[in-house]
Amino acid sequence: MAASAMPGESNPRVVLSARGLRRDFGAFTAVKNVDLDVHHARVHALIGPNGAGKTTVFNLLTKFLQPTHGTITLLGTDITRTPPDKVARMGLVRSFQISAVFPHLTVLDNVRVALQRPNNLAVQFWRPMSALDRLNDRADELIAAVGLTRERNALAADLSYGRKRVLEIATTLALDPKVLLLDEPMAGMGQEDVGVVSDIIRTVALDRAVLMVEHNLSVVANICHHVTVLQRGEILAEGDYAEVSQDPRVRTAYMGTEEA
Repeated sequence: MAASAMPGESNPRVVLSARGLRRDFGAFTAVKNVDLDVHHARVHALIGPNGAGKTTVFNLLTKFLQPTHGTITLLGTDITRTPPDKVARMGLVRSFQISAVFPHLTVLDNVRVALQRPNNLAVQFWRPMSALDRLNDRADELIAAVGLTRERNALAADLSYGRKRVLEIATTLALDPKVLLLDEPMAGMGQEDVGVVSDIIRTVALDRAVLMVEHNLSVVANICHHVTVLQRGEILAEGDYAEVSQDPRVRTAYMGTEEA
C-alpha cells in the first residue's frame, strides 16, 4: 500500500533517523550499514526472517544497546550516546514482545501509574493511590481510545492475552510519545484482536510516528505506509508493501513461504 500524505502535509517530516548503524558482538556483526528514516504520521514496518537483526535495530534505536558505529537522531537531536531513560522522556517509547503490565492492578490503575511521569508524580511514591484520582479523566480517555472501557475496573491478570497487549498500548500512549516503537504487537493474538489492534495503530499514527517489527504480513500490507526489509543485519529492500512484496530478493529471503 503506497504511502499517502496526511492533509496539509505532503512531505511528512522525519522524526527518527539512523545513518550507518552498525552493531558488532565480538566477531559477529548483527547490524551493518542500516540507514532508516521514520516519518511523522506514518506506520513504518521493519520485517525480515528470523535472525535478520530487527530486534537489535530496535534495541539500538531505543538505546538499550549502543551502536558500534553510526548515528541516531530523534526530533533533530543526536541521541547516539543518550541513555534510554532520557530518550524515553524525549518522546521515543517502545513496547516489548512480552506484555508488560501490572497483573494485580486494574486497567484503570495501570494507566494511572503510566500517567504519573508525564504529570510529575513519578517520584511521589509515598502518596496513596487516591492521590492519582486527578489522572482519571485522562486515563479514561486513553482506555476508551483503545476500546477497554468495559474492562476499566478489571484486573489486568483477568484480561485475555490480546487485551493485555491493548492495555500495554494504552500505557505507552500515556507517556505521550512522539515516536512509538512496537515490537511484534500482533504476536500470539487471535484474528479478532489483530483487527482491533490494527485499527488502534492506524489511529495512533494520525498524530505520531509508529515503527513496528511485525511478522504478520497481512497486517503490514493493510496498515503500513513504508516497509524496510532486513536480511543478515543489512537492508535488503524498502518501499511500500506492493514494491517490496514483488522484489525477487525479498520473496526468496522472506516471503517464499508467505502469501505475497
